Amino acid sequence: MFRALCPVETLYVGQRSRAVLSCLLRGRVDVAALSAAFDAMTQDHPTLRSRIAEDGAGYVLRLLDEDERPRLATRTGDPETAYAAELNRPLPVGGPLSRAALVSAPDGDSHLFVLLIDHTVTDGHSSIALHNALWDRYRALVGGEPLPHAPAGDVPRWPRPISESLPPADAAATAAYLDARTERARRHPVELVPYDVRPQDTDGHIEVRRLTLDTGLTARLRDTARGAGLSVHALIAAALLDTARRRLDGDGPRTLGCLSPVDLRSRLSPPRPASEMVPAVTTHLQTLEVSGSPDHLELARTVHARLTGFLARGDHFHELRITPEIPRNPALQLATVIVTNMGVVPGPRLPEGLRAVDVRLVPGREEYFPGAGRSPVMACVVSFEGRLAIEFPHFTACFSPAFMRAFRDDVRETLLGFAHAAEPERVHAAAG
Repeated sequence: MFRALCPVETLYVGQRSRAVLSCLLRGRVDVAALSAAFDAMTQDHPTLRSRIAEDGAGYVLRLLDEDERPRLATRTGDPETAYAAELNRPLPVGGPLSRAALVSAPDGDSHLFVLLIDHTVTDGHSSIALHNALWDRYRALVGGEPLPHAPAGDVPRWPRPISESLPPADAAATAAYLDARTERARRHPVELVPYDVRPQDTDGHIEVRRLTLDTGLTARLRDTARGAGLSVHALIAAALLDTARRRLDGDGPRTLGCLSPVDLRSRLSPPRPASEMVPAVTTHLQTLEVSGSPDHLELARTVHARLTGFLARGDHFHELRITPEIPRNPALQLATVIVTNMGVVPGPRLPEGLRAVDVRLVPGREEYFPGAGRSPVMACVVSFEGRLAIEFPHFTACFSPAFMRAFRDDVRETLLGFAHAAEPERVHAAAG
């Protein structure tokens, strides 16, 4: 059984990107129940027990045989070491599109659960929803509820591609939009942050620098945004743009690009729930002239106004329709900084005797192109249970850990300035 990939989904096949959800746990874990919960999730979502296969000029999702489908892997080890290993372990084309692992410390009381999903079949919102649903199923199982019985020979319920839910469009209008986007990209080429590592100096691996804010500081940042009529996303984007600008020469204006993924689920009619395992995002790229000493709030206002106008015009639908053109014209999505934002999301609900110490979402990919000499800087922003976290994944053959630590710390400094604007008292941000 198979399901064809639409042109938008096909782009992710070449990117080999994945969502990495992780949960640091304290307490007792019933391994059998967690394994059964993961099996139930892969049964409910056939994309998770599928592989990518070529089919003529395109690709399809094909169900794996029963002995090939992903199962929960368990082992004993150090959670921090295990996280680094899972982050760097790929989901290759032809293999399962999901993976789950539970790594327990020797004392049996500390655990790391990691869930990886290929971006061909998920986005940030659906991966978070799946992670929470898995723990809901686990909680029900340890509470004595039986698993629902799947009928033999049950036909898989493939989710429809998001591109099939777009409103009708005039082909001429889409062509005109593409022409305008192509011309803007040609007239305003963006500058990228240069690597500080020579590719011949190291083989490279993925690491993550992290910036976290406590609930009080997160609330003050939100108050600043609300008081200025802006989004927290705009404040974070301004901080990232300024930090990237400081990595370029001179004091005059430089043309920088900010790429913001845009969730489409709530903007469709009818809306598509986050529980559907499909990539349901498009992107907004804006170019800005950023000086060496910008007014951070004015920069945030520009980011906010442009993104708001993009959505108000319905250009997010046009943007998804032209996505298949990106391989022929990568400048359509080339940015100095990529700023995702999942918003405020709940963490998993766990049974008594087990608690989540930390929950993370980090994107990873297979190729970071160290030979290119420069690239966008990625920031994955999510607030689990009201605590803001910004994850900076990077490849060490491109950006060194020291470089990314300094980049993160500069972003933190700007965000602290925004927070002080809401309540001028000493506040603290934690960094990992």
